[in-house]
Amino acid sequence: MSKKFVIGREEWVSLPDLGLHAVKAKIDSGAKTSALHAFNIHTYKHDAVEYVRFDVHPIQHNRKIIQHCQGKLLDRRTIKSSNGEVEKRFVIQTEVRMGEHTWPIEITLTNRDSMGFRMLLGREAMTQRLLVDPDVVYITKTLTDKEALALYVNNVEQHHALNIVVLGSDPELYSNKRLIQAGTQRGHNMIFINVRYCYMNISATTPEIYYRGGKKLENIDAVIPRLRPSMTFHGCAIIRQFQAAGAFCLNDAPSISRSRNKLRSLQIFADRGLNMPVTGFAHSPEDTKHLIKMVGGAPLVIKLLESTQGVGVVLAETNKAAESVINAFKSLKANILVQEFVKEAKGEDFRAFVIDGKVVSAMKRTATDDEFRANLHLGGTCSVAKLTVEERRMAVNASKALGLKVAGVDIIRSKNGPKLLEVNSSPGLEGIEHATGEDVAGLMIEAIERNIGSSKKQD
Repeated sequence: MSKKFVIGREEWVSLPDLGLHAVKAKIDSGAKTSALHAFNIHTYKHDAVEYVRFDVHPIQHNRKIIQHCQGKLLDRRTIKSSNGEVEKRFVIQTEVRMGEHTWPIEITLTNRDSMGFRMLLGREAMTQRLLVDPDVVYITKTLTDKEALALYVNNVEQHHALNIVVLGSDPELYSNKRLIQAGTQRGHNMIFINVRYCYMNISATTPEIYYRGGKKLENIDAVIPRLRPSMTFHGCAIIRQFQAAGAFCLNDAPSISRSRNKLRSLQIFADRGLNMPVTGFAHSPEDTKHLIKMVGGAPLVIKLLESTQGVGVVLAETNKAAESVINAFKSLKANILVQEFVKEAKGEDFRAFVIDGKVVSAMKRTATDDEFRANLHLGGTCSVAKLTVEERRMAVNASKALGLKVAGVDIIRSKNGPKLLEVNSSPGLEGIEHATGEDVAGLMIEAIERNIGSSKKQD
């Protein structure tokens, strides 16, 4: 480049080494590092050289088109985003082209699904001969979205359409509607099935599932379980039948069963060395006083084992009140847990959303002034949260301990560090998507694509 050239604050760029013909980029001299939207990021070695293999949705808001890319690994770099989030990213070097000009740049790989542009060009990538005019856009290349799409349709792999079942109880719930929407956007055939109307033919040779009026459910590639607690037993039986018929289940029946049994899940967490509030469990009312003493005395929290969304969770302010509540529950033959009350949490907890062993999003939930439970269904509010490394590790380990591919992990902060409250195998999407702006439903669909793709490669 022998002379200066001017670009706008937004430009169409191409990355020829990666096979990306046209990508919308935001030109940002305030950002030091350039970034490219990428997912399914994996490293591998060839002839003792380390490479990165990754996928890109090159067209914004279009997840039907996917480009497989790879490049030589240049570095692993810790990047701090504008909102304060710290992320460790892979760095590659590749050529960028704008108009008639081409030059090498370093670029980090990160999921930019929630961002306005698939690529950000930072100041490190701006040569001394490049000038940015912030008042104009698309100087070097004029291209419509339709024209950009046409560059990819014949040259880039499109997702094979999958038959995906959302197995739940209410098609109008936000989470179920978003999953249907996200899958449809990616070109998949999305089917909502009400679990209560499913029945099955248990056979060693041809396991079959039927739905309302004898409709046979067949050729199902994947199932997203969204089971209410009251449908756990029946729902898990249906999930096992789908698996026997060859469908991939985003959470399988054993992992859901473990997560729904609060006592069993706490025992698993304890076995894995995960820090939790001190918790007691007993059957006989004669043990009530010692049970209260064991968890540190009042105030303490009493939970029904079958509780969900904060219902069946009581705060006892005094030992006498605790005795009364515990004995009342036991007279009804209800199974309960007695747990220490972490006062310093101040009505706040943190929900980490884990997919395939990675925290993809997190929010803070804050209880109302007259409430200790931070559940959104009880009037709590939510906001985007920044988790510590220890909290992220705890969320991932808790999910893995139960065998869940998708989980909502609830954590509180105490003077002794983070403590694990519980793990939800059907976490709601509304609060976390609104709080963070993340397309969590889309990430769940991508997890299905990734897992089904991996199983086909193994076959």
